[in-house]
Amino acid sequence: MPKIAFTNWHSSVMPLDITIGDAGMERAEPARRLMNAALSAALAAQSQTTLVAKLKDLQCHFTWDLESSRSKLFRLRDTLEDIGTEEGNSWLGHIYNLQGYIHYQLGFTEDAQRFFSRATEVFQMKNTVSDEGPWLVVNYGNLAWLHHHLGEEEESQTYLSKVDALLKGYPSPSQDELHPEIYAEKAWTLMKFGRDKKLLAAHYFERAISMQRDVVEWHTSHVIALVNANKDQNKPLEEDIMEKMEIANEHDPENLYLAALYLEECAKRGRKIEDKARELAKRVLTRLTSSYSGMTPLLRLYTKYVPLDETIDLVEEALERHKDERHLKWCAAVCYKWMIYSHKANLPEQSMIDRAIGLHKEVISLYPQSSFKVKISLANIYAKSNHSQAEAEQIYKKLLESDLEPADRQILYNSYAKHLHFIQNDSDKSIKYHMMAEAIPQQSPYRDNSISTLERIRKRNRHRMCGEVKEFLNNLQG
Repeated sequence: MPKIAFTNWHSSVMPLDITIGDAGMERAEPARRLMNAALSAALAAQSQTTLVAKLKDLQCHFTWDLESSRSKLFRLRDTLEDIGTEEGNSWLGHIYNLQGYIHYQLGFTEDAQRFFSRATEVFQMKNTVSDEGPWLVVNYGNLAWLHHHLGEEEESQTYLSKVDALLKGYPSPSQDELHPEIYAEKAWTLMKFGRDKKLLAAHYFERAISMQRDVVEWHTSHVIALVNANKDQNKPLEEDIMEKMEIANEHDPENLYLAALYLEECAKRGRKIEDKARELAKRVLTRLTSSYSGMTPLLRLYTKYVPLDETIDLVEEALERHKDERHLKWCAAVCYKWMIYSHKANLPEQSMIDRAIGLHKEVISLYPQSSFKVKISLANIYAKSNHSQAEAEQIYKKLLESDLEPADRQILYNSYAKHLHFIQNDSDKSIKYHMMAEAIPQQSPYRDNSISTLERIRKRNRHRMCGEVKEFLNNLQG
């Protein structure tokens, strides 16, 4: 029998080498090919397993549990586009990184690669001494994941090696902690997701600041995350957060978004802020090329504390100065909605309703994939007009027939339930839709509102559907 000799091998060897006498070559060839194929497959599987394990250990958007609905991703994509890309934006690399991740999740891989490459360029220009630094760790991790998903394992491994080199070359100042640059980007990213993520973002900013205290924008973003996570429309913030806001406002006076939030909190504490709000408005009007300008909290402030005609003047001046800024149309539409809703005792003037309707229609055309809530607002504004009830019903009917994700369907059911009760005076049907909203297992303020509405009906025990409501709530709790 021919003698078969096996070479020594380890995980990185080439396929098995078999030497055999000439007489048995023909018979041994199929076995040799099978053994080589099996060994190659085993080595490839082992290599793939090792690669995936390394990818899962990375700190980047693909490992940060950023799961979100498709509609939320479209809204976030548009929000990031509206921030703008002007020079000097300290978060520009982070914006591109998150844009890349969102486009990948939406299935636009070419756009994802383009945004990740832009992020690389921005981060490489961050330091004039070297184009490498710890701020590239997250970006390289994203690129390693993207190439892996595209089946380009060699490129993926290249970026893994780059991450390893950066972590070794720029270790964290604190043992067993991430580098502060990584904490900061993770925190900034989490701020764009749910309320619970904002609390975690504040925690990560605090970690980053404890190791590197001289980055002003980290302090500012830390405070904004705290404010947004703890905000209550009717109650002032806790004193320790207010103190942090005051300090951040002093150290970062050019951040007009923070300045507007600060004035809001001052107003909740009974302080006179009208004159300061007017001064802030003058500054905001010069910076409306970015949604970071602070226009949204400023308009919220104006709607509550400044005379109505001044609020309208501010909105229209902003639109006149910056005709091509679509995010301003959104701000203006929201502001007109607030002004209309604030007319609780009587109907607002028809001219205000018409202007609000026109702005809402513009916004829907400018944000075709992320204007779901705007459509609901438009229906509700139509309902405020005695001449537009049919249009409101038509919008709701179209939305009810559309294919929506559970979270959006819950919002729709809750909103339509209110419309049925307050506009159509159909309490029976309203209750049905509150039940439908509550039955969707998605924790949200809209579900909470439907629950509290049904609970009130059960406690009052006067509605003819009270028995059905009691049974529904009991079954849901059980």
